[in-house]
Amino acid sequence: MIEKMLFGRTGHESSRAIFGAAALGRVSQEKADAVLETAVSFGVNHIDTAASYGDSELRLAPFLRTHRESVFLASKTGGRTYKEARESIRMSLERLGVERLDLIQLHNLVDPEEWATAMAPGGALEAATEAREQGLVRFIGVTGHGSRVAEMHLKSLERFPFDSVLLPYNFTMMSQPEYAADFEELYRVCSERGVAMQTIKSIARRRWQGEDGPRYSWYEPLRDPEALRRAVSYVLDRPGIFLNTSSDATLLGLTLEAMGEKAVEASDEALRADVGRHQMLPLFIRGQTDVI
Repeated sequence: MIEKMLFGRTGHESSRAIFGAAALGRVSQEKADAVLETAVSFGVNHIDTAASYGDSELRLAPFLRTHRESVFLASKTGGRTYKEARESIRMSLERLGVERLDLIQLHNLVDPEEWATAMAPGGALEAATEAREQGLVRFIGVTGHGSRVAEMHLKSLERFPFDSVLLPYNFTMMSQPEYAADFEELYRVCSERGVAMQTIKSIARRRWQGEDGPRYSWYEPLRDPEALRRAVSYVLDRPGIFLNTSSDATLLGLTLEAMGEKAVEASDEALRADVGRHQMLPLFIRGQTDVI
């Protein structure tokens, strides 16, 4: 079974593996049900979806009719104004078939202009705090991609006491000194303030390079079982952070098995060997590839 720990200061003991429900965005209900059954069988009790994840919220609705009380449910709004975010939150509740979210997150809030809009009076943050006051959500978080996301999350935490953050974390991203320095500072602040820290892209290999074959995520994931296990162990070796599973549901079982085992060595030497062997690259490089 997957280890559980407190999700920041929320008081909820979440599985260290958070199910990334982007995996349900383009699948049938039958497939979605099977994927969720796999997650639950490993003890996953925290689900992370978003208004923009295709049909994900709709696919979760049947599961939530019988499991709502046993899972911590998070969604995201990409709206930047009060009106956009307010409508998005209510639509998510309707699509999920629930009366309340445990966590609403401002989705991919990294662009400085969008950040300014969302944080200003009449912005998305106002809609999120109103929803909390109305009992529609319990907690508020912020998420992001890109090479400057940790820097922007620090800025967000200075403006508002968010309950959680979400950002990329893997060996290739942390091999970039600027990103690593920003991440370490964010990690320090989150640890001191009891902010839950969710990490994504743990098993990313690189951006697609024109390879043939099915694509279940916007980036190419690792498929070699041993390299994947080491990538998972790299995340688990960092105390206090959560691993959000990939949008490629075909790798869910292997990822959760790796999290349950926690027995594969993830030394820098072994990880560097994986980088060379699998021609791994950071998904985000400052000034080059910061757009999904």
